[in-house]
Amino acid sequence: MNKDNIEVSKATLNRLPLYLKYLYQLDKMGVKTVSSTLIAGGLNLNPVQVRKDIAVASSVAGKPKTGYVTKELIVDLESFLGYDNTHDAVLVGVGGLGSAFLGYKGFEHYGLNIAAAFDVNPQIVGSEVNGKLVQHIDELEGVVKRYKIRLGIITVPSKAAQEVADVMVKAGIKAIWNFAPVHLNIPSDIEIKTEDLAANLALLSMKINNID
Repeated sequence: MNKDNIEVSKATLNRLPLYLKYLYQLDKMGVKTVSSTLIAGGLNLNPVQVRKDIAVASSVAGKPKTGYVTKELIVDLESFLGYDNTHDAVLVGVGGLGSAFLGYKGFEHYGLNIAAAFDVNPQIVGSEVNGKLVQHIDELEGVVKRYKIRLGIITVPSKAAQEVADVMVKAGIKAIWNFAPVHLNIPSDIEIKTEDLAANLALLSMKINNID
């Protein structure tokens, strides 16, 4: 399936990784075939919507009563989402969150490989954190250009985030995944996704209070 010729809604793109994660779980359990109804039930979604989403992303046809072959559907969704090709990234900020990212093996399931880590703290630079050598941020541009890395992950304090973003852009990074709770000024041709953990926690807390 040529995904370049398909218009996909943001809502569908947000749901597809959920399907894939659920399919991984089913595959580990030895479930060989899966229906849209089973997926919908496991994720508390509408079966019709699940079928439509899968039809957009997969060339695998579901069969009456048996549904989709689990492994085939996984391959199709991985291909559609780009998870079948490992994407290298650089990470700047090897504090608590950054260290956790370096030790998290789950990224591999989604094709993400943190190829290099950087910091400015002399107590951290030169050490290994979860098996990854931490380099000084001055080395970032050379690494990015040498290995043609396009994705940068920012896990530094807010006050340092803009400076780090500037270094990444100058080095040739084309997309930034930002975990510093601050707005970053970057060129319009650079993709950015900011995860505000504090804001998300506040939203969850508010929803919990409303339930009570």
